[in-house]
Amino acid sequence: MMALERQVTFWIAALAVFIAVLWLLSEMLLPFIAGMALAYLLDPIARRAQTLGIPRAVSALVMVTLVIVLLVVAVMAAAPIVGQQYVALLNKLPGYVDRLQSLVADPSQSWLGSVLGEQLPDAKKSVGSLVSQGAGFVTGFLGSLWSGGRAVLSMLSLLVITPVVAFYLLCDWERFVVTVDSWIPLQHRDTVRGLARDIDNAIAGFVRGQAVICLILAVFYAAGLTLSGLHFGFLIGLVTGLLSFIPYVGALTGFLVAGIVAIASFWPEWTPILMVAGVFGIGQVLEGYVLSPNLVGAKVGLHPVWMMFALIAFGYLFGFAGLLVAIPLAATIGVLLRFGLRQYLQSQIYTGRQPDIGPR
Repeated sequence: MMALERQVTFWIAALAVFIAVLWLLSEMLLPFIAGMALAYLLDPIARRAQTLGIPRAVSALVMVTLVIVLLVVAVMAAAPIVGQQYVALLNKLPGYVDRLQSLVADPSQSWLGSVLGEQLPDAKKSVGSLVSQGAGFVTGFLGSLWSGGRAVLSMLSLLVITPVVAFYLLCDWERFVVTVDSWIPLQHRDTVRGLARDIDNAIAGFVRGQAVICLILAVFYAAGLTLSGLHFGFLIGLVTGLLSFIPYVGALTGFLVAGIVAIASFWPEWTPILMVAGVFGIGQVLEGYVLSPNLVGAKVGLHPVWMMFALIAFGYLFGFAGLLVAIPLAATIGVLLRFGLRQYLQSQIYTGRQPDIGPR
């Protein structure tokens, strides 16, 4: 029992020290954390290439170069459209909100009257308050992300350091794992290896699968909303797909923004509004019944509420670097808590049974 307590105390202290260091150095760790994340995502491909006889250094160089080329091409292709729509949306958003408020407060809208009843005279005030609160939250959250990343030397350093870190980690990944494994106390090696496997399965199952889901959803929503005729549909769809990394938040945020723009732009025409709603309906069916079951699975071990809390909390505290480590830390904490719970349920404290010490 004392050995277990010391072990739990050590790992809790190690986790606390890691979080403290992350907080102190969060403004300069972004390129290194991004490189580690990229190496972790590409490691299965490197292992597969190694089994085919391709040297790990060669496969690492090819993969990192390919990722850089794809990112540069994607940014060059999307940046002009995204930038133009972003500026235009910011300029027109107040008008959309005013239009929506006027529609809600219009007594001639009988269907609104039947829904809101006596609260109709205060509808405009309520909508305005809700929009203000939501805008304040989004502004504060994005501001925290910016403040956490602005102290990085420059975007150029991010683009240079991240691939270098990813390349060297990919080359030395197996040696790094073996070295860390050799540090584990022999009497606890099987237990720690089992916990490490559980943590890796939880992280890999969610991060790798959800990253692919986000890319697919970003393309689907951007194309669907653009074809539906929604103003700024490409920008809204792209952001919706990328925000889908946070369960439910991406779809809900995109639906609310798209709904405001669609109603303010098309009302009283129902057809384009229903088309926009249909895009989100199909997207949710695609994500919930096709993509998530096949790419993520049901045994990841990370509850959506726990993931949302981890992403928002670490993003607020540590900026963009916090978003990158939120899921690994959440998975690690979840695995350790489940392990501690299993030990507790088998302990004398829970069962009340005295240990069998045998005949004297």
